Amino acid sequence: MSSSRPVYSTDKGRLCPACLNAQSACSCKAQAAATPAGDGNVKVRRETKGRKGKGVSLIDGLAMNAAELDALAKQLKTRCGSGGAVKNGVIEIQGDHRPVIVEFLKSKGITAKLAGG
Repeated sequence: MSSSRPVYSTDKGRLCPACLNAQSACSCKAQAAATPAGDGNVKVRRETKGRKGKGVSLIDGLAMNAAELDALAKQLKTRCGSGGAVKNGVIEIQGDHRPVIVEFLKSKGITAKLAGG
């Protein structure tokens, strides 16, 4: 049994290792972007671990794709007046803004609850 697979074709160019289509016609990335990362149980928590004592508010469990998460993160950053990012399906907002975030999510029709202490 051989575990080798083609990585380049003279006709197509570089190939995607998962679907073996040309990278320009790869369908894997479109499927990954369309798949929601969360389970629908939205939790808002504060975390300082690995951030040199600086606290961030984390919003986890949102059943949205990457584009929707980016749009929601932008709205939350504007509402809280601080920076943030989306990493691995989790929205990070700099600072402790948990009550503001929960109230904002409830106004959007998303049921969220505070997690942690």
